[in-house]
Order: sequence, then C-alpha cells, then structure tokens
Amino acid sequence: MSAHVTSSPAASRPTARGGLLRHHDFRWLLSGAAVSQIGTQVTLVALPLVAVIGLHAPAFQVGLLTAAETAAFLLVGLPAGAWVDRMRRLPLLIRTDLVRAVAMGSVPLAAAFDVLTMIQLYVVALVTGVATVFFDVAHQSYLPRVLPREHLVSGNGALETARSAAQVAGPGLGGVLVQILGAPAAIVANAVSYLVSAVCLRGIRTREPRPEAVPGVSLGAQIKEGLAFVLRHPLLRMIAVSTGVANFFSAMLVSVQTVFLVRELGLPPGVLGLMLSGSAVGGLTGALCAGPIARMVGQARVIWLATVVSGPFALLWPLAGRGAAAIWFAVASAAVFFGAVVYNVAQVSFRQLLCPDALLGRMNATLRFMVWGTMPLGALAGGAIAGAAGPRAAVWVCAAGFLLVPLPLLLSPLRRMRDLPDPDQDAAPPAEPAPDPADGAARPPSVTT
Repeated sequence: MSAHVTSSPAASRPTARGGLLRHHDFRWLLSGAAVSQIGTQVTLVALPLVAVIGLHAPAFQVGLLTAAETAAFLLVGLPAGAWVDRMRRLPLLIRTDLVRAVAMGSVPLAAAFDVLTMIQLYVVALVTGVATVFFDVAHQSYLPRVLPREHLVSGNGALETARSAAQVAGPGLGGVLVQILGAPAAIVANAVSYLVSAVCLRGIRTREPRPEAVPGVSLGAQIKEGLAFVLRHPLLRMIAVSTGVANFFSAMLVSVQTVFLVRELGLPPGVLGLMLSGSAVGGLTGALCAGPIARMVGQARVIWLATVVSGPFALLWPLAGRGAAAIWFAVASAAVFFGAVVYNVAQVSFRQLLCPDALLGRMNATLRFMVWGTMPLGALAGGAIAGAAGPRAAVWVCAAGFLLVPLPLLLSPLRRMRDLPDPDQDAAPPAEPAPDPADGAARPPSVTT
C-alpha cells in the first residue's frame, strides 16, 4: 500500500464525467460503509432477539441494552473529538472496525459454549458503542479530506443511500438468519462486516499528515473550543437541539420496538425483519431524493420542512395491531425515515462546509455528544415506561414526542431562509481558549482557516 501523503483530495477529484464512483478513495470509503451498515442492521434485529428470545429478558433489560449501545456518546463523546483531532483519522477508522469485530464475535462464541449472559451483552454493547463514537467522529471528519467541498453534498447523499439501502436489506436478512441459525449465530454477519470494512479502508490512498501538536493547549481547552464553535453558531445550536430531541424519541422506539412487535403484535423473527426492512424503504427514497428536494425548496428550508411533514406520521406507530394492522408500523417508519434522511443530508453537509479541518473532529464530536447523548436517556425512558405501563404506552409517548422535533428549527433563523449562508462569510469563530494554570503558559490562538 502506498505511503503517499496528500493534504487535500485535489489530485483525485471526481470529474463531472466520472462521478463519485470513479473517485478511487471515495469508492473504497463507500464500500466499507455499505458493508458495515448491512452488518449493523442485522445486529439491530439479532441482538435484541438474543435478549428477548434467547435470554427471556424483560422489557426494562432490553431497554437497558439499547442504552448501553448508545451510552458512549454521552460518556466519551466530547473528549473523543479532541482525541480525533490529534490523530490521523484513517488508521483510527481501521482500528475501531477491528475492535468492533472482536466484540461482536464474542457473542456467538459465548453462546456456542452456553455461557452467554445479559452482562456480556451489556459489555459488548458498551465496547462497541465506544468504538463507534470514535469511528463516526473520524468518518465524518475524514470525508472532507477525501472529497473537495463542491462534492460533499453528493458524497453525503451517497453515504446516506448506502446506509438506507442497508436499512432495507439488513433487517430482512437479519430476521431470516435468526429464523434459520438463531440470534447469536446471526451476529457473526456483523463481526465479518466490520472486518470487510477495515479491509476496504486500507485500500484508500489518501494519507493525512500527522496533526501538529499545539504547545500549551490542553485536552480540556480543545474540548471547550469545539463546544464554543457549536454553541455560538445560531444555526448549529438549534440543529443540535432539534436532532437531540429526535434521537431521544428514536432511541425510545428502538428500545421497545422488538418487545412491541414480538409480544404485542405477535410477529416471528423473519416477519419482524421484513417489517423493519420495508419501513426502511422510506429512508432509501429520502437519500435518493435529498439532493433534488434541497435544490427545489432550498437547503435551509428543507431542514425544517422535512421534519414538519414527516413527524406526524409517527402517530401511526402505536395504532399498529395484530395481523394486517401491523402494516401501520411500517408505514409510519417509512415516512419518518424519509424525512430524517432528507434532513440529515442537508444539515451534515452544511456542518462539514462550515467548519475548518483542524476543528472538524471536535465540532462533530460536540454535536454527536449533544444529539446522540440523548439516546441512552431515551432508551432508559422507553424501557421504564414499557416495564411500568406496557410497550404500547411507550410507543405512544415516542410518537407524541416526534411532534416536538421541528419546534427548535421553526424558532431559529432557518424558518426565514431559503438557502444556507456562505460558510466562509457567516461561520461563527470559536472562542479563543483562556489560559490554563496547569499549562504554565497562555495558549496561542487557535488556527481557524
């Protein structure tokens, strides 16, 4: 593998004729993301079924498992960004894929020797979650290194298309694998997908220079710099609040949906997987339509409009029943997923354009902390409500919560804008870090170009 170092993707920029798929490095990045996303979606079905069917866990313990998967965003989300900005991102992506492969591979191994417990599932979920925090922050921060600015929206759209396609194929595949092999054996697919992702990432030629250490600047100061960048920008701040609310109630749904679909609606694993695959068609459609919709209505307007239009469909979730009435769950999920993906493509692309490269890790980690840190809280709340009042009551609360998602966006300057401002002119600069007595010297101002 070549050791060539390049500080920008200009040498391998996609041409109008070739398109993104002819861009060597992006092709490998996209391939790895697509394969690992399929494995992740298989586990989305298989891991809760290990708890529900294999270990007969009650609703609260299943909710706790979901909380463990996302707790890392709350526990290490902020320092992860500062650490990522101190490292080369590509080697970090490969290492975290390998950690996730080993953690997931331990589940079918323990099940084969009949020693699998809920404690191990919690540990695996937590370890995988920590690795995912670093992977996701590094991945979002690495994309602008691979693609030039003018192709970021298309690149994010392609990644969302791969994610949404995996959400269509993965759950159905997971349900079939669980039906045939059992839930623990199905998780092998996820472990293998992380290994394949690591191999794909090794095929990327773009190499980053090692980030230069800034003398006298502590980890805490770099974390504060990322926080200041996000909190002082009026658009990023309200996007973070809205996304955090959406993720709180999404995690609530994920924590109870397996219990709801299996015990309330009586779906077998294979049908459950097909139900989730069918509902993910909305996300795939949203990924394919995100670019044209943004161009038609405006990149700023589409951010709040997507949530306003899709959110009310969540009220169909708790109306699902046994037999044919179960279809309402899939219809609601398809509509909500459509809006969520259109929203994500627009706002993530804006974030990447807005932020200087040296601050990307901290900006993404700060936003991940704010918007994904709500997920373990939502999962715990869902498990608690389902344990006390039943899974359908938890789904009702989740559905009502989705109506709140657009409110922060409608109260922000986005409501009066068609397109997003030019990041070079309107980005709010981060605050200059204050001297830290422990450093023994005042810190130099940060580079924000």
